[in-house]
Amino acid sequence: MTDAEPVPLDLLDRATLRKRSRNVAFAALVVAAALGGVVGLIAGPQGFAITAAIVAVPLLLLAWSESRKTCWLTGTRVSVRAIGTRAVELKEATRLDVIVTDTRGMRTVSLLVAGPPKGKAISIALAMYAGTGGRELGVYPLRRLADALAGTGYAHALVLSELVVAQLRSEARGDAAADRPLYRLASLAPQGRLAQRLHPDAVAKFVTALG
Repeated sequence: MTDAEPVPLDLLDRATLRKRSRNVAFAALVVAAALGGVVGLIAGPQGFAITAAIVAVPLLLLAWSESRKTCWLTGTRVSVRAIGTRAVELKEATRLDVIVTDTRGMRTVSLLVAGPPKGKAISIALAMYAGTGGRELGVYPLRRLADALAGTGYAHALVLSELVVAQLRSEARGDAAADRPLYRLASLAPQGRLAQRLHPDAVAKFVTALG
């Protein structure tokens, strides 16, 4: 595979995405029906229908877009497709942040890339952990992502590239998930917050300590 060929950056497989989207859709219908029922007691059937539609349609659209979502890397260009397609050139990125999300005990480490035009942002899930195990992006996608980040020449991008390389080395040594850099980095984020950005200086300090 050459640098010009797209490399998938999807942490979750299509079957898992479809299952999650079905769960979101089911939850959307339940919430819409519940709220519509409350309003319907006062405003009648028309109030029920309008309220249910207002609540359900955006959530169902979200579920549908999540089922279609796919991310890939072509050279140093990151793209994502859901309803439409967005792309950000890493060499022109105005923002490169590590984001940790914590949902029901599941921590996801993502790379948020933003840049022109119009500050488009793309989130690349690198790993997802629960307890002492989890799921990580494959070796080849991580290797290509590390190379792409290093190729930008930006200091913070180089730090992130070193973080990804350290993750690959840890996996090659056969380290347990809890001993790998991405897991340890995710553990540094305080609990109880849905999503949080790790300060670049904190990330750089962590990577330096990895040796």
